[in-house]
Amino acid sequence: MHMARTSSIDAPPGQTVADLSVGPALAMAPGTPAFSPLYQQIKGLILQSLQSGEWKSGAAIPSELELAARYRVSQGTVRKAIDELAVENLLVRRQGKGTFVATHAEQQVQYRFLKLVPDSGDLNRDGPAQRTIIDCKRLRASAEVARGLTIRAGDAVLQVRRVLAFAGIPTILEDLWLPAGPFKGLTAERLRSYDGPMYALFEAEFGVRMVRAQEKIRAVLPDEAQCGMLAVPAGTPLLSVERLAYTYNDTPMELRQGLYLTDKHFYRNELH
Repeated sequence: MHMARTSSIDAPPGQTVADLSVGPALAMAPGTPAFSPLYQQIKGLILQSLQSGEWKSGAAIPSELELAARYRVSQGTVRKAIDELAVENLLVRRQGKGTFVATHAEQQVQYRFLKLVPDSGDLNRDGPAQRTIIDCKRLRASAEVARGLTIRAGDAVLQVRRVLAFAGIPTILEDLWLPAGPFKGLTAERLRSYDGPMYALFEAEFGVRMVRAQEKIRAVLPDEAQCGMLAVPAGTPLLSVERLAYTYNDTPMELRQGLYLTDKHFYRNELH
């Protein structure tokens, strides 16, 4: 009878885990090509555990040695998979403590989607943004919003409108649309009373973690109402940023349209 090998192994060059008999501990993660390098397959399995909620936001994940035993691969393979997830801000390493599921309450994570920087380049110059929640209401999704969130036109969504100010100057006007189901119970009062980042609230109270986003950027002129909320004269050029944010498994969970005043700030992105 053929016995499955249980020792920690790595695939030889040009060979993947699909070519090896390593027992039932390592099954291919959905969406992971069979020809992927072994560490990428381990990364996919770790992501699968994050998606399923096996490890909650802020919680420690098993050690590299434990994961190596679980997946029957070497510790080095696990470390390489974790390194990539840390670079992607999905995991956080803490010296002497272990590796933890990243949360938007983490200082290095909470502003990863906010790319507006003062002209001085000093992110701490103006301190944290002052937030004003204008409204949070339930309505039916327009065709555009439904298309972005991959729901049906007319489905229930929550629309949040807020203004972010820096050093007391209104700088960003944002409209957010969220599918109503996952965010049941979200109100303007709850948003106003929460001191941390909005994405940290989504994580802590609704179990929704935004892990990546796509953006479209263009220059626009605001309408009269937008000028009033940003306290700028008509004809002031603004930067329009449309963001679609995704949770695990590439599920869109937020459509956001922001108008940015850039006379004292610039929009910074890092390309890799």
